[in-house]
Amino acid sequence: MSLNQRKRGSVFALLTLVLCALISVRVVEAQKPIAAAHPRPFEPAEELFYEAEFNRALLRGLDVAEFKLRSTRSPSIAEGDTKDGKPYSLIFSADVVSKGFFTRLFNVKFHEQIESTVEPNSFTVQKTTILDEQGKRVRTTETTYDRTVGKMSWSQRDPNNPAAEPRSAVVEFTGQLQDVLSAIYFIRTQPLRVGKPFDIFIGESGRVHRVPVLVSEKKTMKTVLGRVKTLRVEPQLFGPDRLLKDEDGQFTIWLTDDDRHIPVSARVKTQYGTFDIKLKRADVR
Repeated sequence: MSLNQRKRGSVFALLTLVLCALISVRVVEAQKPIAAAHPRPFEPAEELFYEAEFNRALLRGLDVAEFKLRSTRSPSIAEGDTKDGKPYSLIFSADVVSKGFFTRLFNVKFHEQIESTVEPNSFTVQKTTILDEQGKRVRTTETTYDRTVGKMSWSQRDPNNPAAEPRSAVVEFTGQLQDVLSAIYFIRTQPLRVGKPFDIFIGESGRVHRVPVLVSEKKTMKTVLGRVKTLRVEPQLFGPDRLLKDEDGQFTIWLTDDDRHIPVSARVKTQYGTFDIKLKRADVR
């Protein structure tokens, strides 16, 4: 597979789930930990199913991927909230898989699995694991976050070449930190107001990135949940000193304007075209 093919596959996955970046070692002042509001909109369990369409020139509404977001609770011996008097962690998972047209267009099959473990009191990520498959290219990534000593440890391996030295990095940080998946859920816990921006600090690929988030408008939309009022939220991912510093584009997500803040739609504009992502089913328990 060529470098351009791998890049296109990586960009697509990154944008649908707000993924990836580079390596560095530096000290970063992140958000100060704050307790999330209770009850959180995605607890005790939630599954959201999406489909992504590709639009470019005469190519309109072509299905290219489907993915699932899942939130659950897991017993934990670490500090955190309690359920029935027992500590637990929040487990967020995502599964993204390319469909037929994406394979033909970019000549690559794509599959990505992510799991994030989050300490619920401070809503700070503790561990991230990623399986990234692009055709024959496979990478496994693990990141651990130790807030007690303020260190994030990142490593990436090639399962097809186990003798190869893994890429790795260590970053010092303080305060509240997210990964690319937990950031979605963190946004949902915020008191979103039009014209009231805020920052998220995301640890990704051995670096910590400050991501400004804009809340730009209210809009009524027709969705699988019916006609609902939504908020337009724009994480600033593209451009110099951003998560995608070498890419031009725009990421927009619409969340229901209620206590649940369910992501019902998203749009990713890139040099390759526009990806429209829509909620197809929501299972809440």
